[in-house]
Amino acid sequence: MEQIYDLLVLGGGPAGLAAGMYGARARMKTGIIEKGKPGGQAATTEDLENYPGFGRGTTGPGLTQAMADHAASFGAEFIKDTIVSLDLKSSPQKVIGKKGEYLGKAVVYALGAEPRMLKAPGEGKLRGKGVSYCATCDADLFEELDVAVVGSGDAAIEEAEYLSKFADSVTVIVIHEEGKVDANQVSFERAQQNPKLKWIWNSIVKSINGEELVESITLKNIKTGEESDYPINGVFIFIGTVPLTEILAGQVELNQQGYVITDEKMATSAEGVFAAGDVRAKYLRQVVTAASDGAIAAVAAEKYVHETELWEKEVLKARKPVLVAYYNPTDMSGTEKVGIVDRFVRENNERFSLVKVDATRNELVGRRYHVDLDHLPKLHLFINGEVKKEMDDIGENSLKALIKSL
Repeated sequence: MEQIYDLLVLGGGPAGLAAGMYGARARMKTGIIEKGKPGGQAATTEDLENYPGFGRGTTGPGLTQAMADHAASFGAEFIKDTIVSLDLKSSPQKVIGKKGEYLGKAVVYALGAEPRMLKAPGEGKLRGKGVSYCATCDADLFEELDVAVVGSGDAAIEEAEYLSKFADSVTVIVIHEEGKVDANQVSFERAQQNPKLKWIWNSIVKSINGEELVESITLKNIKTGEESDYPINGVFIFIGTVPLTEILAGQVELNQQGYVITDEKMATSAEGVFAAGDVRAKYLRQVVTAASDGAIAAVAAEKYVHETELWEKEVLKARKPVLVAYYNPTDMSGTEKVGIVDRFVRENNERFSLVKVDATRNELVGRRYHVDLDHLPKLHLFINGEVKKEMDDIGENSLKALIKSL
């Protein structure tokens, strides 16, 4: 018999590790599927200065390893596998990896994003031969050499400074006019004081040149149209990220850029599927917000699993007909009507059982059965797990008529 996890977390970056820790701490059987070493992109960032609680800064590898150890200490299981496809409409949901299949009652999708490529000639050919997307990974390969950084966001500026600890010179290629960058002003001003950093403005990379290794880049000035070759030993590209959501297409709602659309509880458009971290549509993509997303997603997933199991036991698999009364606890007249149902079921307990649902709190049931909060209370009659009758007009006469209709 296949093993079923209460919570399957896809991805072992900060979002996935936080979700795994919260899930395991809630006594859920939790599996974290990650193809490599836990940590994600954060594990490639050597200097991490803006994670709360570390005034002097910390390292990406150190912080994410501590997160992984924390999750493991509560019982989270780490599964090393590469995810190839998903079936999120099955129950339980199915995750297919290269090494096996995994079943989960709830899923947190936290596979993150990957660096966006320039798509310039020579980039693919020379990737790993002078073309890199990770300064922390490859900076030491360029000691006493000259490198270029393409991009002007926070990552580009911070990685350019990191590279300056190894390379002789670091030239930053910026598409904007002189003095204008996409990074925060503090990082930019600090970078301007670095004597090893050079700046080329109003320019894009047309091609990356070299036979076995990078030898130069061809630059185009977007104002003048002039092209020129710039001798260089390495090119580090930081022009944004692309969400890893291809396997989600058609299963959950994505925005135009391919990021997962979620609500404030990290719930996606698919029941029991949550998303966290860089993979979802959000304002700020940082380690601290990824960890926050993961915590929220796991707490919401735990509630979803609990409500689902309770609903299945008390309603869907009940032996006798079940009356489900949806109500709003702040509506006094509505709760009085639910009291009428309560008395009716006690008088007819051999025929019916009763489940009362606070529709303002139980979003799962409300969404599944299209319960309108503006039209409460409402009554559903379930027989063999299916809604056989719906009642908005709840009273003693309508309940007595219900018996006659069976």
